Amino acid sequence: MEKYRVHEVAKDFGLPTKTITEILTKYVAAPKNHMQVLTDHELSVIFDYLTQHNQVSGIQAIFADTYQAQPKAAPKAAEKPAERPAEKPAAPKQQAESPRKDAAPRQQEPAKQQPVKPVVPQPTTRVPQKKIVDTRKGGDVNLAKYDERLEDLGGERGQRMQQKGGKEKFRNNNQRKGGMTFSNKRKQDEAEKMRRLQLEIAKKAPVKVQIPDEISVGELASRMKKTGAEVVKCLMKNGVMASLSQMIDFDTAAIIAEEMGCKVEKEVVVTIEEKLIDVSEDRPEDLEPRAPVVVVMGHVDHGKTSLLDAVRNTNVAAGEAGGITQHIGAYQVQINGKPITFLDTPGHEAFTSMRARGAMITDIAILMVAADDGIMPQTIESINHAKAAGIPIIVAVNKIDKENANPDRVMQQLTEHGLVPEEWGGETIVCKISAKKNIGIDNLLENLVLLAEIQELKANPNRAGQGTVIEARLDKGRGPVATLLVQNGTLKQGDIIIAGTAVGRVRTMLDYKGNRLTEAGPSVPVEIAGLSEAPTAGSPFFAVADERMARELVEQRKAEEKLKAAAPVQKVSLENLFDQIQAGERKELALIVKADVQGSVEAVKASLEKLSNDEVNVRVIHGGVGAINESDVMLAASSNAIIVGFNVRPDAAARDGAARQNVDMRMYRVIYDCIDEITAAMKGMLAPKYREVVLGHAEVRQTYKVSGVGTIAGCYVQDGKIVRACSVRVVRDGIVIHEGSLASLKRFKDDAKEVAQRFECGLTIEKFNDIKEGDIIEGYTMEEIPQ
Repeated sequence: MEKYRVHEVAKDFGLPTKTITEILTKYVAAPKNHMQVLTDHELSVIFDYLTQHNQVSGIQAIFADTYQAQPKAAPKAAEKPAERPAEKPAAPKQQAESPRKDAAPRQQEPAKQQPVKPVVPQPTTRVPQKKIVDTRKGGDVNLAKYDERLEDLGGERGQRMQQKGGKEKFRNNNQRKGGMTFSNKRKQDEAEKMRRLQLEIAKKAPVKVQIPDEISVGELASRMKKTGAEVVKCLMKNGVMASLSQMIDFDTAAIIAEEMGCKVEKEVVVTIEEKLIDVSEDRPEDLEPRAPVVVVMGHVDHGKTSLLDAVRNTNVAAGEAGGITQHIGAYQVQINGKPITFLDTPGHEAFTSMRARGAMITDIAILMVAADDGIMPQTIESINHAKAAGIPIIVAVNKIDKENANPDRVMQQLTEHGLVPEEWGGETIVCKISAKKNIGIDNLLENLVLLAEIQELKANPNRAGQGTVIEARLDKGRGPVATLLVQNGTLKQGDIIIAGTAVGRVRTMLDYKGNRLTEAGPSVPVEIAGLSEAPTAGSPFFAVADERMARELVEQRKAEEKLKAAAPVQKVSLENLFDQIQAGERKELALIVKADVQGSVEAVKASLEKLSNDEVNVRVIHGGVGAINESDVMLAASSNAIIVGFNVRPDAAARDGAARQNVDMRMYRVIYDCIDEITAAMKGMLAPKYREVVLGHAEVRQTYKVSGVGTIAGCYVQDGKIVRACSVRVVRDGIVIHEGSLASLKRFKDDAKEVAQRFECGLTIEKFNDIKEGDIIEGYTMEEIPQ
């Protein structure tokens, strides 16, 4: 049965929708709106009401057009329906006074013009067997829609009317009682019809089920309008044993739903992140040229920072500990009137992850190689990171002014790693420079600008700013401060930004020189203040419109991080830490890392955790930015951890607490020293390795049972010796039946420390008395292998 709505009924009867709504409100229930689909019962009420309130004077008026003088016109007249009365249902009193006025006004007008006296027809030939009555006002409609309904409602009455000569009116007897209630039998009939109708609809239109990535069996059953037992049974048929509360994946749920006759749709869940963060692609016409981002990579002390000094005419290299850049810096300089952004990455191998991140956000890599050292391990790592990021490499062979410089050897080494110089017919640009003496720098920069132009780098400045956190730290006066590289859009002062688990409004924005900015476009590095915490270096940041939703997303991310941190190991406490160590399977060295910037925390953490081996697990239980404080000392004391400080010092309360609770704090400025000391500390914790050393064998020749002592074995030492403190095995017919320790060893009546080959002895074994003649006692010890 097709859907039949309130406004469609009103239209078909030529009535206002309000009239149909009033009928339903009075006798059934008020419809929600004009689009509501009507039930069978509601249609019955509407048809009955309209039939009762739009009656004709007699059955002859309905068939008046049939009884025309010309018999040949009868079939056509029979097919023409009588037309609907006035627009609104008339009051019963008015109907009684003027029944002919309501009957069929449009049919009466031609009757007045051409009055024809009806001819009484012969019942056998003139009365039609079936008549469909149209009680609407007028208009062309599909009458077939009403045929089945009218037959159901008027079948019995029609037969009765024909038998009585058409004298009975369509009337609901219950109306005389002043109500529209139906008899019990009528209600049962309606309910039965509805049930059959629902079954038919269910057969024709399968249930649509929306299934997410994961769903519980009970929820799936509910969505399919099936019982839980049916779904579990179907799962079992498909080889899946699952309870109602158990979660199943989309594929499994889809197979079950289709097997049970449902139509499956993938439920698309829109997360807060998807609502909040705009990650749509830019249209080509919106893109504008941007400055290239250049990363300087290479081995430690090969001159990366010196190159940047030469480019910026500044001097930062002198203040670094051990010649190692500890932080990532970002600078923007003008070369031939064109801006270029430089990233300076640390060169030590411990900063591999930071260098990898630096490579991923950049467009060109300058690989620094010292002409006297050649390619080193970190140089190879730098090459691999640049290749993995798919960025072009310019090689700068530095220190060519030194006496032992050999640039040709460097070029030969480069070819071994897939970088063939242009001079040798390859594609890699190689520039020979001296950063300190400012030799060849201009040539390098010209090649850099040329390579940037070839790449045609573009971004869309007319959208919300987004990019990457280069660095983050805690500043005493300004709180959390982050260095950001804007990669797309424009970041403005006052924008709400979200970066990892940090959220806040951009209070201040400075360029690398410390000048205040109000906005920063693509490829511009800025230092901002106003975040809730120091974000993780390398996190993507986004400027968003809704602060409340942004804070909600941050809370969600923090909860997810907490779950991830809790998943692999239990929450660190003194009790479970010792439980793990006492289990004997693995010892654990717990560490707390504090550093001046977030990037250093990550690098130190990654380096130290790499020191883990099969026997000692190094685990950083906490890492943070800023000075060592009292809460760090409390955590270290309760977790039996060592605090590692990198470029930071403990405050007074932390120093007092550490002295009081015997917490070990180690301060470092160079990461080499940190790794060396932790490695040395670990060696003291390594479980010593052992090997078995067989001492000798003795044959049991006689046994004696002594009450209170047990079984004493009289033995003859066949080879080697049996020592009082050794471990023993009892071997019978080549099978070891017991392993244990000696309880006693005697030579005649005296205790002996050892009994040598070809001597006799008596011995007892701890907690073992099942010794028989002919058994072989094998003595052995476990000897420690030096590390």
